[in-house]
Amino acid sequence: MKSLDRQAARRRGKAAETLAVLWLRLRLYRILARGSVTGRGSGAGEVDIIAKRGAVVAFVEVKARPSLAEAADCLSPAQRRRIERAAAAFLARRPELAGCGVRFDAMLVAPGRLPRHILDAWRPTA
Repeated sequence: MKSLDRQAARRRGKAAETLAVLWLRLRLYRILARGSVTGRGSGAGEVDIIAKRGAVVAFVEVKARPSLAEAADCLSPAQRRRIERAAAAFLARRPELAGCGVRFDAMLVAPGRLPRHILDAWRPTA
């Protein structure tokens, strides 16, 4: 991918994350973190949005593609595992969240469409 293509993709991704944050706030989620990165090298993980509503902490992966169907197909098992590791590291640093339930969500974004928030999009691997 060319440098300009990468930059454009990065801008689209950040815009999609901003839209997802607004969508979550409208639904009374409190945003705890954006772009939370943990670890280094192959053990690194990133969570696009970490939000809390009631007693549930949601780790939200945002996928922006030309269609919602394409966005739904983009979350690989390896990505899920990285997000799960990042979530565990985040929770380990935040003992005040120990009593909260944990959920892994996806937010799908496509041009001209409202975001689609998929609650409990996947369960952590054992």
